[in-house]
Amino acid sequence: MRPRRLKNEINVVPYIDVMLVLLVIFMVTAPMMTTATIDVPSVGKAAQPPAEALQVLVRADQTLALLAPGKPERALTREELSQAIRAAQLKNPEQAVVIAGDKKVRYEAVLKVMDDLQQQQVKRIGLLVQPTGK
Repeated sequence: MRPRRLKNEINVVPYIDVMLVLLVIFMVTAPMMTTATIDVPSVGKAAQPPAEALQVLVRADQTLALLAPGKPERALTREELSQAIRAAQLKNPEQAVVIAGDKKVRYEAVLKVMDDLQQQQVKRIGLLVQPTGK
């Protein structure tokens, strides 16, 4: 009797059967899937362009200055700053306020200004940063 020789062939028929069954399953289920819709606002819905942000500058010696769009920079005390922000918020409640702290100022001074703005109930407060490339 001769010894049995090994076969080097792969039987691909079961793989083809599985592939055809999966194809039929996907063809049947694809039309049943619901697609999600996203309601994106259009440009025409905006009533007015957003106003430029007011900048509160906190200097290294902890003095404050306010830089309003179209107006020169002016030095203020904390009380005067609160009054100026309150007046700006009465005109436009959605006006953003950005705090720009000097690199050498204590973080506590920036937090005090932020706390004052929150007490004035400013809705949009941000911190101004400088890119590292400069």
